[in-house]
Amino acid sequence: MEVGEPHWHAAAVTKLLAGGGFDRVLGSLHCLPYGDGFAEPPGQYAQRDPADVVRDYLAEIARLVTQSDAFAVLAHIDYPLRYWPEEKAGPFDVLAFQEEFRHALRTTAQSGRALEINTSIPLHPALLGWWHEEGGQAVTFGSDAHEPALLARRFREAADMATAHGFRPGRTPYDFWGRED
Repeated sequence: MEVGEPHWHAAAVTKLLAGGGFDRVLGSLHCLPYGDGFAEPPGQYAQRDPADVVRDYLAEIARLVTQSDAFAVLAHIDYPLRYWPEEKAGPFDVLAFQEEFRHALRTTAQSGRALEINTSIPLHPALLGWWHEEGGQAVTFGSDAHEPALLARRFREAADMATAHGFRPGRTPYDFWGRED
């Protein structure tokens, strides 16, 4: 596989999804090209400029969105920020990556997908504001709970943030939250 090619095998994903009765499919990016293979952003921070890792991640998000129609919700747009190497790079400044985030968010919005708001690791409020400004029509929530006790943790705070940025609940608890306007 060459750098720039999708990091998933479309035929395998299509077959898997066709065989299941999935209500909602989320897409997320966890690895970037690295050497002859792939590595998660946290594993690349020690060897690369952390800002370059984040920029590459966001560019890859835009490629993922344009090259796959297998998912309805983009999850973890902030994945590399969870592991930002503050000792090496200083505090993370989301504004330093505004152009790159906006491009990834705009591309996702134009594809008609929803954006996931993670309730366990809060999404930076600026990202949700940019999502709205870039035309994002819907959000959904995920707790990324790897343990039952963490399911829906901080849901109220995430819902309040979505409401503050112009998104409202759908008709049923299972619906996406759509734009108010």
